[in-house]
Amino acid sequence: MKRAFDNPQPTNYKGRKKQKLANARTIAVQSPITANAVAGPSRLGPIVSDNMKRLPGAIDVEKFAEARSFEINAMKNAMEAASSSSTTRAWQVLPRHLRRRAASHNPRRVPLRLRDKARAEMDPLKRKALGRSMPKLGKQKRLPKEVVFMGRQRDKRWLETHIWHAKRMKMENMWGYRLAVTPTEKAFRPSHRASIRGSILHDASYLSLIEMKGPEAALKTILESCCDVQDISPGAKRYTSGARVCKTHVYAPDRYPFELICPVTIMWKPKPSSPLSDDTSKFRKADGKDKQKVASPEASDNTRTLWICFHPSPFNEVFSALRKSTSQVLEAAGREGIILDVEMADIRGDIGIFEIMGPKSNQILRGALSPVMAEASTDFKQFWASLGNIQSAGSVPGGMVIGFLVNDPRLRFPPKNAKVQLPTGSNISPPVGVFPSAGLAACNVWEQNIRNKLKRPRYQTKDINQRRSKNLIPGTPLNPLRQDDRIPVMLIQTSLRTSTSNDTEAIEGWTFIFPAGWSMAFFQQLTYTGTRVAGQRERKTQAFEAGAAYFPSDYPSTSAYQTYALTRAEGEKGKWTRTPPAKRVNYKKLGTHSPWIPDWKVVLGLKEMANEPITDEENEDADMQDLVTTQREPEQSPEQSSQNSAANDEPASRPWLLRGLEVSSIISDLSDALVPGQSLYSIINRLRTKRSLEPLESIGKPDDLLKTALVLVRITICSKGSPSDLSLVYSIPDLELQEWRKGLTKAGSNPGPAGVEFVDLPDIVPSPNSIIGYITTGGFSLSRGEGFAIGAVPLTRLIELQQQGQRLSHYVKSDKALLVKVRDRKGHQCRLARIQVLQN
Repeated sequence: MKRAFDNPQPTNYKGRKKQKLANARTIAVQSPITANAVAGPSRLGPIVSDNMKRLPGAIDVEKFAEARSFEINAMKNAMEAASSSSTTRAWQVLPRHLRRRAASHNPRRVPLRLRDKARAEMDPLKRKALGRSMPKLGKQKRLPKEVVFMGRQRDKRWLETHIWHAKRMKMENMWGYRLAVTPTEKAFRPSHRASIRGSILHDASYLSLIEMKGPEAALKTILESCCDVQDISPGAKRYTSGARVCKTHVYAPDRYPFELICPVTIMWKPKPSSPLSDDTSKFRKADGKDKQKVASPEASDNTRTLWICFHPSPFNEVFSALRKSTSQVLEAAGREGIILDVEMADIRGDIGIFEIMGPKSNQILRGALSPVMAEASTDFKQFWASLGNIQSAGSVPGGMVIGFLVNDPRLRFPPKNAKVQLPTGSNISPPVGVFPSAGLAACNVWEQNIRNKLKRPRYQTKDINQRRSKNLIPGTPLNPLRQDDRIPVMLIQTSLRTSTSNDTEAIEGWTFIFPAGWSMAFFQQLTYTGTRVAGQRERKTQAFEAGAAYFPSDYPSTSAYQTYALTRAEGEKGKWTRTPPAKRVNYKKLGTHSPWIPDWKVVLGLKEMANEPITDEENEDADMQDLVTTQREPEQSPEQSSQNSAANDEPASRPWLLRGLEVSSIISDLSDALVPGQSLYSIINRLRTKRSLEPLESIGKPDDLLKTALVLVRITICSKGSPSDLSLVYSIPDLELQEWRKGLTKAGSNPGPAGVEFVDLPDIVPSPNSIIGYITTGGFSLSRGEGFAIGAVPLTRLIELQQQGQRLSHYVKSDKALLVKVRDRKGHQCRLARIQVLQN
């Protein structure tokens, strides 16, 4: 029977667990009476004690040990009990971002201070298996890691940071590389917060890079015949000086607006304003040919070098287009008796590219890089001094290029981020004070011989660590020596924004370019600062939050999009087929005609929709086969396939994408024109004339040009809910649209996502003929706090929507936004959405 003053036992699990752990850590104590009884009289007679010091004059060791035997056993038992009752293992003591699944099975996966504890917690058999050393014969037969890794790259390539990414991220094969898709941890929202508040790093070394050398006039003509005519010419003075980069789109030569390939970034090598520095001259070969090239003023003035950077998937198409355009220019020059020499080279793998986005990217770079100030120009010193105080990379002119020389980043490990120091009483970051110039952009990373010399660092990491261990003060940065490597690098200001987006939607950052072989050295330096690492999903999310089109998922008229859509359709259709019929979506009942692949020909009216939705496996396979036939045959070369497609398929029967900076004004002019087809034909010819291209004459009727045009749009949901990929966009009849607009008027001019409720309107089944487009990328936008999407609609339908809005604006007073209905392919309810032309 318990006494009233005894402490009651805890009833909950947490309390019992705490009590059990406290009991295990309690050491038993022996009472003094029992201790004296156990000790007994001494064999040496009475113990004489000193009253002053109160210490015994003699000690019997055996009796003393027997008297303390209880305490010794109690201490031993308490240590064993406390060790066995511990509820946390060695790998659980680590913080969550350092925990690994393999750490619970391998003691070498945990820090050195916890390895003894991890070995003690392992099973004896497993501990013996892990501790067994490999026989000498096995060590001799074992292949080096480099050979093993190269054997695993037969059908794809690894980036230099592959091992780091493979341990922490989900990897997939895409575009001939093994790339990271997304982190294994939950990082969707943290990655978005890092892009708008902190910094996020992405290894983009997989991007394709083509180098062209030749006379400046010839290079300008080659680029102008391939690039978008609505953008500023790549041969403009603001770009040819090398102070800025040119972002445009590449088409097949003389085929604008058809055969869009992909967006590209063009970088011109700055002209040498002064003789080569000593650092550059020591890397040059000492043969007579190179000396003659450097000494010749004509060669240095006329011969230029440029880089073209783009997505890796359409590499063959871009290379073929540039080669065809080069051939045309050389043939035209040959007819005039002029001999030109233009070189094209594939330099993939020679350059490392990092993308660092976010407002704190300036401080990250300022603290992680150590420039060689002895050889820096005055403009660069002024820029570098103000870089740490800039709160956003948007304060720097767009596309600005900065070239400089940095010391080995491993010498200053660990890095320290720079802190922003604003003027007193000011919350706005001061301007840079340096304008783009060729002298500021000059960099030796353009030189092939310098890149080859720096492909392998002179000192290994263990040599750097050995030098660091000799420092008297731990953590002190190493002083760079004359024999240490100095790496030429470039910084390019990068912005993710469109002309229709707000300043709050734009994401600013930097593109960091350096020679190959130094990816891990810079990567470890940048990630140690706390910067998050992004995969393909995070990179696509950045473009989505900025409201910009992402290649290739938002470019429906390109062959890269067709390959992307086919791959996605095969995966989703396979998953749907493996799902039991009672558990999977019934697309036939929902009325979804093409659930896997957007049927753009039906949207454009080039073919009629079937009477019943296609959901049987045979019909779906037929749809997949139709898409496969549109792909390029692998046995054919890019030139043969383009010739066959041009001969067998007329441009008027293929969808093409109307995009550019003037797309809004073009649509406005077409909506007011009496004959839109003829007006569009005249506008396209006027744009082609700007680049000295011949007028379009082989496309047939102007009306066919109008019917096959697609336009990218931004779609914002007016009520709660968010659209998903492959959702359908419908037009709204006049009577129904008036009811939708009345609901918007009652809710207010700018209602929130959850502030609009329509009773019966979402359940109205739209007509199959009212489908006007598809959503290519959709979801819930974290920066906007509402559903947002990017899609494509026909140009004719967009003109009809503008005319409908003008026609109904006299009856219902509301905003002049174009309204459509959006239905998810897996649902039946429709949601009201605003549509806006996307200019990029």
